[in-house]
Amino acid sequence: MIKPRIIATGSYVPPKVLTNADLEKMVDTSDEWITSRSGIRERRIVERDVATSDLGTQAALSALEMAGLSAGDLDFIITGTNSPDMFFPCTSCFIQSKIGAKKAAGFDILAGCTSFIHTLSLADKFIREDPQRKVMALGAEIMSKVTDWKDRGTCVLFGDGAGAVLLTGEEGDRGVLSTHLHSDGSLWELLYMPGGGSANPSSHETVDKNMHCIKMAGNQLFKVAVRALAEVSQETLEFNGLKSSDIDYMIPHQANTRIIEAAAKMINFPMEKVYLNIERFGNTSSATIPIALDEMNRSGMLKPGNLILLCSFGTGVTWGGALIRW
Repeated sequence: MIKPRIIATGSYVPPKVLTNADLEKMVDTSDEWITSRSGIRERRIVERDVATSDLGTQAALSALEMAGLSAGDLDFIITGTNSPDMFFPCTSCFIQSKIGAKKAAGFDILAGCTSFIHTLSLADKFIREDPQRKVMALGAEIMSKVTDWKDRGTCVLFGDGAGAVLLTGEEGDRGVLSTHLHSDGSLWELLYMPGGGSANPSSHETVDKNMHCIKMAGNQLFKVAVRALAEVSQETLEFNGLKSSDIDYMIPHQANTRIIEAAAKMINFPMEKVYLNIERFGNTSSATIPIALDEMNRSGMLKPGNLILLCSFGTGVTWGGALIRW
């Protein structure tokens, strides 16, 4: 049986490191406060002239190099991002141009931090239609440019980065086994950016009111996130007839260590099998899971046949899960 399989991974984070000690000089916070509440010690931040497509381009090129393929081999480029270069054209088209993927169709997904799970789900369906297709699925973000650096509740959380996976159809039981997507738009006010869209077009007023930055109801979102991660993880396991003990690794969205620990506890999943890199990168939104996948892949952690559970939640509110047999 042919399944969509990840044949290569790639990632890129900018070289500039912003530590908790640096943030202590910017806002009323401390290393202990940030670490104890989020698990984050540092994050990567782009320079002023860098765009999201620049990060995505580096991640895509890294994946192509691992696969031994050229950009001309790609049929689709799908980028999950909440921080596009522009409203239009889409960031995937910029990436397509920069890597020279002339025959690839490109488009973006905006589904909060769950966006990468959506790109993976679409790649899965495109390849099931035609197993010859080669699809680049990315998560790429520059959260630092939509962060209010005076708001200590949010500015300590986010970082910049991009991750990519390259998929194609292959025979056998390895590959994407299932994806599961959900949303609840009634909870949109838990995490949003009010300015710049058709509801609040860019103006002097929206700038003066600081409407072009992230707004978050942290305590309420925490509870929703724990429940969403646990429920979609359990749904994914049950759909595939598995128990948590069957899973080799969980790769959750890297938003907050306490959220991840609480969700893992709800499904009786041991933390020693949960991959975390939030301490080094913070919350890179849709890029967290593909960056983690690339780190694990390149370090040799992932072995053929490993069962990997992915789960995420984000603004919308959206949440999703996926199961991969490596």
